[in-house]
Amino acid sequence: MKIIALMENTAAVPDVLSEHGLSLYLEGKGHRILFDTGQSENFAVNAKRLGVDLAAVDLAILSHGHYDHGGGLKRFLELNQKAPVYLSVYAFEPHFNGVKDIGIDPKLRESGRLRFVKEKTVLDEGLELYPMTEFSLKDPVDSGGLFTLREGKRLEEDFRHEQYLLIREGAKKILISGCSHAGIRNIAGWFEPDVLVGGFHFKNLDPRGEGRAVLEQAAEELKTFRMLLHLPLHRDGPVWIPERTHGGPAPLSGCRGGTHSVSTRVGTAFSLYWLEIMPPSESRE
Repeated sequence: MKIIALMENTAAVPDVLSEHGLSLYLEGKGHRILFDTGQSENFAVNAKRLGVDLAAVDLAILSHGHYDHGGGLKRFLELNQKAPVYLSVYAFEPHFNGVKDIGIDPKLRESGRLRFVKEKTVLDEGLELYPMTEFSLKDPVDSGGLFTLREGKRLEEDFRHEQYLLIREGAKKILISGCSHAGIRNIAGWFEPDVLVGGFHFKNLDPRGEGRAVLEQAAEELKTFRMLLHLPLHRDGPVWIPERTHGGPAPLSGCRGGTHSVSTRVGTAFSLYWLEIMPPSESRE
């Protein structure tokens, strides 16, 4: 399994673009997968610079219906003539942050390439999509001030349009979660993955202030799942989790237990088989 970050808030290598958004390219299980498309066409610019052929992608997934994850969908459909795009049946609901429309272009709904997901969907052996609505919440969802419109009524956002990709590699479970609006503790509890790629939404919590208790509790809970690797992205600041989960930083190569955390920035490429960070040109399955 290989993952290359095509779009993220920050960049790891020169000559690539970054923006508030997410796009990941995955290779594994006999597939070339695009997971999210960032907020613009810039993910495609980066793909070319990083040697990723978007025309060869055979499967695309949108984690949820926000512009910073689906804003580049139109460009992808232009560059790729074959891949179906899996997204929640609720993805095109209106989504707002204050007066700002943060949804995806409703005109794209008419594309014959879209596959709308409402329940667990097996894409292929070892590739499964799970809508958030398949699960019960342990922790309440924080809307963050976002809202949606349903039947003309303004409602606090519940993120029912979010979905997750579970990849099974032998006995290991790799979870690609995107923004993790449902809450990282909920999601980790639902899947108990060995590798978790997703937003933690901890960036605005001050570990020296009122946010410390939340961070401490989250670290203790995540530690119980014995995940091998965290890959925080998109909405996450400096990673603090390793200090709480295995006592301090450790090299990725050859790690067998405990929990390790790595920043995922544009241009970062890594193999989950080897658990090593490496430049895109050196990545291997």
